[in-house]
Amino acid sequence: MRLYRGASCLAPRLSRLGMVDMEDLQALRDAHRRWLTKLGILDKPWLILGSAPHPTLPPDILAHCARMDVNNSGKTAAMLGLPAADLTFRKRKKSWEEHPDVHTRGLLWLHTRPLWVMRLKLLMKPRVRYRSLMRATKEEREAIVEHICGGIPGDIGECGHVTNGVAAACYALFVGVPSVTLAGFSLTVMGHSYNEKGSTRRQIAEDTYVLSKLRDRANVFTTEQGLSDSIGIRHVSCLERM
Repeated sequence: MRLYRGASCLAPRLSRLGMVDMEDLQALRDAHRRWLTKLGILDKPWLILGSAPHPTLPPDILAHCARMDVNNSGKTAAMLGLPAADLTFRKRKKSWEEHPDVHTRGLLWLHTRPLWVMRLKLLMKPRVRYRSLMRATKEEREAIVEHICGGIPGDIGECGHVTNGVAAACYALFVGVPSVTLAGFSLTVMGHSYNEKGSTRRQIAEDTYVLSKLRDRANVFTTEQGLSDSIGIRHVSCLERM
């Protein structure tokens, strides 16, 4: 499958900056699809575990899907007794101290350095266990989001980009998995599931805008009733409803 400008073009501001052109975006997609095929999860439906408090995780949906943990949500998964993630989607600057025991089959780390440097960095984190490593840059992440949603208008939000959880959902659609189910996502509840700091969630306006672009897709679901009520993404409570 090829990517075409006519289907969902990159936002003008991204094209003007020349960060990632369509040819580069196609090459990125092809490389990641090959990697995910080797992991055995490209053709499986994905459940993406975000970091909102009290995630809803129906057992039959968990068993049916490949699980992608976002940033430190793997700590919540471990607290709930879940096995290692099939994939972890991690920002470069996210603290490892908060969740040093990352266990995942595939690690997609947003980074600027080459893979061999990233592997050396991970060698200094002996409690991190992974089978395969892949990199993407922040610019590539933003290009993927732009491609999927058509671009975030300049008057939406203060940051101009989405949280990593919403970017992970766009990534899943970008590489072409059969379906995406969001768990541990909220636009209204503050804090994170893996700590009790009660941090204010940022980029709510940007996340709201992009998720609203995804709600009419037949292959996007959420286990969170609150997210469904606030944005309109189809709610599922069990596998048979997917």
